[in-house]
Amino acid sequence: MLDATPRGEVAERSALTINPCKTCQPVGALYAALGVHGTMPHSHGSQGCVSFHRMFLTRHFKEPAMASTSAFTEGASVFGGGANLKTAVRNIFDLYDPEIIAVHTTCLSETIGDDLHSFLSDIEIPEGKRVIYCSTPSYQGSHITGFSSMAAGFVEHMAQKSDVPSGRLAVIPGFVNPGDMRKIKSYLEEFRINYTLLPDTSGVLDAPMTGEFEMFPKGGTRAADVVRLGDAHFTLALGQWASEAAANALQRKHGVQYATLPLPIGVRATDEFISALSGYSKHPVPASIEEERGQLIDCMLDAHQYLDKRRVAIAGDPDHVLRLTEFCLELGMSPVYVGTGTPGGHFEERVAEVLARFDVDPETVWFKSETDYFEIHQRIIQEPVDLLLGPSLFKQVARAEDIPLVRVGFPILDRYVHPYLPLVGYEGAMRLLRDMADALMDRLDRDCDDKDLEFVM
Repeated sequence: MLDATPRGEVAERSALTINPCKTCQPVGALYAALGVHGTMPHSHGSQGCVSFHRMFLTRHFKEPAMASTSAFTEGASVFGGGANLKTAVRNIFDLYDPEIIAVHTTCLSETIGDDLHSFLSDIEIPEGKRVIYCSTPSYQGSHITGFSSMAAGFVEHMAQKSDVPSGRLAVIPGFVNPGDMRKIKSYLEEFRINYTLLPDTSGVLDAPMTGEFEMFPKGGTRAADVVRLGDAHFTLALGQWASEAAANALQRKHGVQYATLPLPIGVRATDEFISALSGYSKHPVPASIEEERGQLIDCMLDAHQYLDKRRVAIAGDPDHVLRLTEFCLELGMSPVYVGTGTPGGHFEERVAEVLARFDVDPETVWFKSETDYFEIHQRIIQEPVDLLLGPSLFKQVARAEDIPLVRVGFPILDRYVHPYLPLVGYEGAMRLLRDMADALMDRLDRDCDDKDLEFVM
């Protein structure tokens, strides 16, 4: 396929996607559901659907992603899956005893018009248990919108308001790895903030090896904390695409005000997050965080000569891509191609705002939502870059054009340990800086003459 990529003019396409910069909504919904303790994600569709979605998450996290299915056959596909869902819910509670079953739809159940609200209203749910649901047809949106819908679904179906304010800060972390969620929580704890993180996949998809299988690992947001979200004092949504819908639902239902912040990747975005925590907590920034920021700035100065003016192509999820673009500009690099497969959210306007902040002429940068790796590849053929920044799906382009790839975002299917290490915060930026500098310096070592090979760089 890569050999067949046209080397001439870039062809315009409107009805065909080749090698998309996304996967389907249920993947994100399943991931969000795993971030609430004692939850069994349930796919209302065929067995093949949930097998793919579990496989995608398992290959990224290198951990089992548990989920159940309504197991549609021909009969359910014609007459509807209501009976399948009712039987599934009863069997899941009897066999696995979860606290919550989180149902998401698929292409099949959405196309035939299954009414989950009606089905679930007729099901007898055991006392103390819950069934929630959200709509996630794969032919719309992406895994990011699926994550957003499920996070909002927990708020819609579970959050309640009492007469006793909890004083908690609700934080919606976005579609990030467990290592990122741990880093976000460490910042909250350094400011001594009482918080609820929803969802929280730390301790679930980065759980330690104990030699014993746990259907429901110890991590995840507690159901009781989700219920009390209606009493929260304020909400921070980290990233517009993945997090804002849940924060908006909490405001709409229970009047909890919210602010949407950029995902804290890079210097400015992390500064904004830390400033928000300082303002909310009324505490000064701890010395440990100031020291971490200073270390990042020092590293940026040290590596500047190897990063300055380097041309980079960036692809992946919109919240990540925007901040990666900004961080590259902070490093003095030159983003040339910036793309995401997730629709909506005025992505192009947000990219233009980032470029304007650094006085970069938007005519010198190609940026687009709902693009794919095939289109980005065609453009790279026309005007090559020095570095690729994105998920494993960029790997084929990297191989075809012999360009270094720094793997970042979701999914990373061909490398290990990434989900454990943060990308957010100053520490995450140092890690990203190291990976980019290493990739470019390795290329210098590989391509230089023997007489120019240096041990000190």
